[in-house]
Amino acid sequence: MSSLRLGVVSFAHGHIHAYLDTMRSFTDARVVAGWDADPEVGREQCARYDLEFEPDLDHMLQRDDLDAVFITSPTNRHAEHVIAAAQAGKDVLLQKPMALTLADCDAIIDAVRNYQIKFSLCYQMRADPVNQRIKALLDSVGKIAIVRRRHSIPVLLNPAFAKPGNWHIDPIQNMGMFMDDASHAADWFYWMLGKPVSVMAEVDNIVTDIAPDDNGVAIYRFSKGEMGILLNSSTTLAAEATTEVYGDQGVIVHNYGDAPSSTLPRPPGGVSLKIYHAGDTEWTLEDYPAIPHGDRLRNVPRAVIDYLKGEAEPLATAEDGRVCIEMVLGAYQSARDGRRVLFPLNNA
Repeated sequence: MSSLRLGVVSFAHGHIHAYLDTMRSFTDARVVAGWDADPEVGREQCARYDLEFEPDLDHMLQRDDLDAVFITSPTNRHAEHVIAAAQAGKDVLLQKPMALTLADCDAIIDAVRNYQIKFSLCYQMRADPVNQRIKALLDSVGKIAIVRRRHSIPVLLNPAFAKPGNWHIDPIQNMGMFMDDASHAADWFYWMLGKPVSVMAEVDNIVTDIAPDDNGVAIYRFSKGEMGILLNSSTTLAAEATTEVYGDQGVIVHNYGDAPSSTLPRPPGGVSLKIYHAGDTEWTLEDYPAIPHGDRLRNVPRAVIDYLKGEAEPLATAEDGRVCIEMVLGAYQSARDGRRVLFPLNNA
């Protein structure tokens, strides 16, 4: 297959920089053009990556030398941009979260199906080798009782991020930090355990008033009764344990798997993965090289390009993305109403 040619729809989401930097070395795919709602930003970023700047999005999507696009626009514009790309026959690699409403998720799903394009969400947790190993180990721990997953970042304590005008903290463009960042952990839970049946949650501002929310905890119940504890914080300075899986035949503990825990140097003897099975006399240790947050992002382009080439499955489908958004919206609803919320949602 000849080299794939891609465009960029918006440079708003910072993850696009890791994707573009990584793809400089690819021989089977290259990014050739970019557009942004702010022409000044578009020109600047296209010059940075030696791309052709397109001032008109429709014109860029009609180019014959584009096979697919990265859509990394503010979340409230995802459906609009996916539909436009699909109508132009371009495959889509969409930044998380998929959308802010289930109606927009359904519009994206319809566009993917009706125009028969390839589509993948860019969920880097699915491209992380430690998470892939945890998924492979799940059956070995027997009946799972509780899984805890923490996904945290310290961005709301960073003045460069927490400033007026940043679309990430705008309630219209991105709803809240739990929507923006907990979607990683929600997708991880769905990938591991399937669809949840209910959720109870607390989502609120506790230490800041910069964004609509800064910390949240959601307790999901899954089809076999498992409890999944999703802990998300945008004010975590340092951390260690990322994942704990407790089954009646084994235990899995994953350390150093999110931004705060992967940024700091590991303490002496610190390992990524600890595994215990019934009858063992000690932990089995499986170490992996440090995988900083940026390195996980750089795993995404190879995975999604292989998918576009027909050599791999998508990281996450449009239908997967909808489940994730329903999980997050359910948590918000539970926090607002102070009660358990059942899935599927009736009013999102």
